[in-house]
Amino acid sequence: QVQLVESGGGLVQTGGSLRLSCAASGRTFSYYPMGWFRQAPGKEREIVAAISWSGGGTYYTDSVKGRFTISRDNAKNTVYLQMNSLKPEDTAVYYCAAHRGGSGWYSRPGEYDYWGQGTQVTVSS
Repeated sequence: QVQLVESGGGLVQTGGSLRLSCAASGRTFSYYPMGWFRQAPGKEREIVAAISWSGGGTYYTDSVKGRFTISRDNAKNTVYLQMNSLKPEDTAVYYCAAHRGGSGWYSRPGEYDYWGQGTQVTVSS
């Protein structure tokens, strides 16, 4: 069993930055591909970024490419999402998720086995 706890959300102005963290419990974290998703009111949950278990492979949805960076520190059981040049359309609840096993990255919510409780990111215009 893996438990995920996100932190780092908050209110920021357009153009600002935030760094989200997702702390995981469990000794097998380093073998799990991870993902960051977001869900805005009235919208479906969507992938933001994903990373392979080694950190060697990453994926970004088009709308965040060049602005967001996903990374992980397996020694600290933590995955990060650095968000720069934030826009109002980035406003959402952000969730981290873990995929049990696998060598690549995964982009669909149904592919993930464990989820955090979410952290709110609000970008004011």
